[in-house]
Parts: sequence; C-alpha cells; structure tokens
Amino acid sequence: MASTVAALKANDYKSEIKPIWCPGCGHFGVLNGVTNTFADLGVDYNNTVVVSGIGCSSRFPFFLNSYGVHTAHGRALPVATGVKLANPSLNVLVVSGDGDCFSIGGGHVPHVARKNIDITCIMMNNRIYGLTKGQLSPTSTFGHVTNTSPYGSPDEPINPLLYMLAYGASFVARGFSGNPKQVKSLITAAMNHVGFSFVEIISPCPTFNKIDTADSFRDMMIDIPESHDSTDRLKAIDLTIKENDGELYAGIYYQVERTPYTEQLQNIKKKAGGQDKSDFEAIIDTFKP
Repeated sequence: MASTVAALKANDYKSEIKPIWCPGCGHFGVLNGVTNTFADLGVDYNNTVVVSGIGCSSRFPFFLNSYGVHTAHGRALPVATGVKLANPSLNVLVVSGDGDCFSIGGGHVPHVARKNIDITCIMMNNRIYGLTKGQLSPTSTFGHVTNTSPYGSPDEPINPLLYMLAYGASFVARGFSGNPKQVKSLITAAMNHVGFSFVEIISPCPTFNKIDTADSFRDMMIDIPESHDSTDRLKAIDLTIKENDGELYAGIYYQVERTPYTEQLQNIKKKAGGQDKSDFEAIIDTFKP
C-alpha cells in the first residue's frame, strides 16, 4: 500500500452520496469492508483512486470519499493500470462484477495478473447481471433460468479463482459479503500485498437471482483448511478444482512475493540510461515556471 495518514473513522471514507443498491444487496457489506479496511490501515483518501467499469458493483466510486474513475464496461483494469504506472505512489483499487470483469473485460485480466501490476481488484460475484435486469453472467450456474435463458443456461460457469491462478496473479482470495470480519481481513491482506491482488467476494443479488441467495451461500461457505500452503500454486489450483455445488472455500488461496511491474520498469529504465524521476514527476516538471 502506497500512502497512509493519521487515523480516520470508517465513515470518514464514505461520500455524501448514499448507495442506491437494492435492500439486501451483498455490495453493502463489501462497501463497509472497504471503508473499515481504509480506516484500520489509515489510507490517505487524497492519494487513493478507486476505478470501476459498468454494473451495480461499479457504482462503488461514487460512495467513497476518494478519487474515482467510473469508466467503460470491462475497462477498469487497464484504466487502473494506467493510473498506477503514471503515478506509482497512489493506492489503486479496482471494483468490478462477475460480468464486468470476466465477460467484456475478460481479455484484460490475464495481462494485469501476469505483469503483477500493484493494484487490488475486488470482484463482487452475484452470478447474474443485476444492473441490466437479470441476464446470465459468466459465473451463472448451469441450467439457471433467466430472462435470456428461459429454458435454462446451456453454459458451464467459469471459476474466477482458477483463472487468476492460471494467469499468474500473486494474491488470490475469496470471501463472503455476509461475513464482515472475513471481508475486512481479506481486503486488508490484499491491500498490504505488493503486486496484483485479487479478491472474489460472493455478494448475492436479492432482486434478480433467487437461486444463489445469501442463505444458500452461507451454507456453502467453508474456511480453507489451516493446513493449506498458500505459497503452493498447484495446491491452490487443486483447492478450486475440488469445489462443487455444495461447497465454496473462503480465505487466501495463494500469496507469493514477486517484483511488481513498476519496479520492473524502473530497472529497465536504469539499464537504458533513463532519468531517475518517474514519468509522472517529469510531466509535472514541464508545467513548472
């Protein structure tokens, strides 16, 4: 994490704009998890940028007292990458949904993960398109009946964590919005991680997904065994493969230290005989008298 300040309360990180999610939406729990994490870590909201795409989850930046970018559908990760590379001193948080991140935005995911961009991505998974009134998403279960699949979904759902592990993300975790302590703990660990961190938070949609409800998810969530070695990617992958419709593991699947992309670029710049200043500092200097 790049910048901190003196202790603030969680409410200090909430803007005057009140969330407009449906009553019972899991995203409320994620928002509280983020603001409580910010408060505990002493995050400087003047040095923090929250980037989102399109969807219910992507309204997030409006509700936070920080800088925010509500960008195009599926483009949160590349925009956040540009923000971080332009000014590595910023705390950069991406908030996304299962459709935004893994459907139209799916082509960006592997490159941010493999390059190890030092940003945190929180993906709220409700297994449905909520903002556009209940269509199938990439994580919707097989046979799920929606207004775009009246005879049941013919598609097998993707496993976001399996994708992230295969793509080379250096931090991969999952939590449940109905478990505030867990959500806060995972977001804190993700933001403290140096490199690309990905947290899937199961966040039920009470309006358009009547199958994957808060109660059903609560029954499915089980903690990752304490014996799990989170530095072993193969074991983390095996953990995701073992999952079935009756259980979902929660906790940190994988975490290793890898040089973040900003440092890699600085090393290349030194080898090439470039300037010591960051690109951001150099741009600012051009506007000085």
